[in-house]
Amino acid sequence: MTLQLPSPVRLKAVDSPTQPPATADLEQLYRGFEQELLVPLWTEIGDLMPTAPSPGAQPHLWHWGSMLPLAERAGELVPVGRGGERRAIALANPGLGGHPFATPTLWAAIQYLRPGEVAPEHRHTQNAFRFVLEGEGVWTVVDGDPVAMRRGDFLLTPGWQWHGHHNVAAAPMAWLDGLDIPFVHATDTAFFEFGSEQVTTTETPATSRGERLWAHAGLRPVSQLGALRTSPLTAYRWEHTDAALRAQLELEDEGHPGVVEPGHAAVRFTDPSSGGDVMPTIRAEFHRLRAGARTATRREVGSAVWQVFEGRGVVSVGSHEWQVGRGDLFVVPSWQPLTIAADGELDLFRFCDTPIFEALGQDRVEIDGAAR
Repeated sequence: MTLQLPSPVRLKAVDSPTQPPATADLEQLYRGFEQELLVPLWTEIGDLMPTAPSPGAQPHLWHWGSMLPLAERAGELVPVGRGGERRAIALANPGLGGHPFATPTLWAAIQYLRPGEVAPEHRHTQNAFRFVLEGEGVWTVVDGDPVAMRRGDFLLTPGWQWHGHHNVAAAPMAWLDGLDIPFVHATDTAFFEFGSEQVTTTETPATSRGERLWAHAGLRPVSQLGALRTSPLTAYRWEHTDAALRAQLELEDEGHPGVVEPGHAAVRFTDPSSGGDVMPTIRAEFHRLRAGARTATRREVGSAVWQVFEGRGVVSVGSHEWQVGRGDLFVVPSWQPLTIAADGELDLFRFCDTPIFEALGQDRVEIDGAAR
């Protein structure tokens, strides 16, 4: 990854009565600023303090049908062992100068593991998760706890926990990785450490130890009452997500509250120890739209990545409009309006950086033009 150093100070054209008129003396002053690596605010304020967010990231769509064959080819050509470390293929937003970032704060990638392969263990300060579009037979081992990966499952790897993966199935698996790599990179807070070239355990239990302890609705183990930094539950299973979404739509049919808006059910994955987000930098949700449903137009501070789990629909982000289907991924940059319309029933997974901006007091949401 190549990083660009800041450009030298350059005199900008006068486009405001608050700007001083261009003169030879002013030009000389600017050259003095440049020599001392100083930048006058009055030449930059339009970029640094816009009237509303003006993101560099662009709305963009990646088609699963185009990505998966490339991941399969990478599986044939690129080893997954130490050195390659992970066969992960990142989404590179076209507005971010070639960096392997989906947004300025979020990383999204396809990871591909062939039958019998082991992705070596390592750990890093970046928070991570896996979302499985299809398949089974892979276990991710998180701090020694083997966690089964199956279709529709949302699986956590919080920062600085050892983790590796192994595939015991006869078929490969491709899944979505999400991390806060760009945010950690921008803040110079990254640490990384290699672990074993094999996973800590090759056990393949149907239920992880974390689930056995924490996956009981409304019940917290008394042995675990201390404050936790991230969710202790490493697996959020599809059957529970599906049931919760289905129940919301059934309640709507019966005339009771429960959906976000007509025909739109949604759940947020939460930390069972606090009720808050699963990780301090990432929020994750699952959305289901009835056939023919259309969301309100929503925009918010911060960025998001969506993946279509099942179904078809039309997505509008800013001035872009796309027909989307199973596996497709799209990016919603900060303060760009988003509307989703379902052809048939449409299921979508979403993750975003909202917890960062809520913690900083910089979050803002607007729905159909009205602030919330």
